[in-house]
Amino acid sequence: MRLIKFIWFVALGSIVMGVINSCEDKSVVAQHTEPPTIPPPVEVVEPQWTCPDCSSEEKLVLKELQNRTNITDKYALATILGNIKQESNFTSNICEGGEIVQYHDCNVGGYGLIQWTTPKRYDGLGSFCSKYDCDPSSLSGQVRYMVNEKTFRIALPRFEQNEQTMQHYMSAAYRWLGWGIEGNRNLYSYQYSKRLVLDKM
Repeated sequence: MRLIKFIWFVALGSIVMGVINSCEDKSVVAQHTEPPTIPPPVEVVEPQWTCPDCSSEEKLVLKELQNRTNITDKYALATILGNIKQESNFTSNICEGGEIVQYHDCNVGGYGLIQWTTPKRYDGLGSFCSKYDCDPSSLSGQVRYMVNEKTFRIALPRFEQNEQTMQHYMSAAYRWLGWGIEGNRNLYSYQYSKRLVLDKM
């Protein structure tokens, strides 16, 4: 009888020790288990078109067009660049006829990057820069005005359509600029389309 009690006591003790050890093991695991590391969100950088052999003025306009609009098609961007080259050769302080003057000193014809000519569009440049603290004679000030001007915003949806022909984008450019002399804008646009390179960062 004593032997049975002894065996029962040993078995019970083994069970109790097993439970204690199991709890201690879980406690140790809990103490050393760290929450899973959540990786930081990946910032998606959209590739942009660049023009390695362009002037600093051309590069600024190209960059700002992509930063301030949803234009992503190479031919759309090339068309806009080609038209600006025809209008002013990227000289922001040029008055129609070739005179280099400040904004308030251009009294005849168009002025600036796209040769703003009508009183509404010319005065709009001055009013915009007065409101948003920019220089109406500067390249940066004119680019800001250009992409926000109502006439450009009307044509913008056509420029933002991808995989269209150069003629499609040239039609949008005409709505935007309404030029009287076509000049070499088609040739310039085609040349820019061969110079633009997609920078995938």
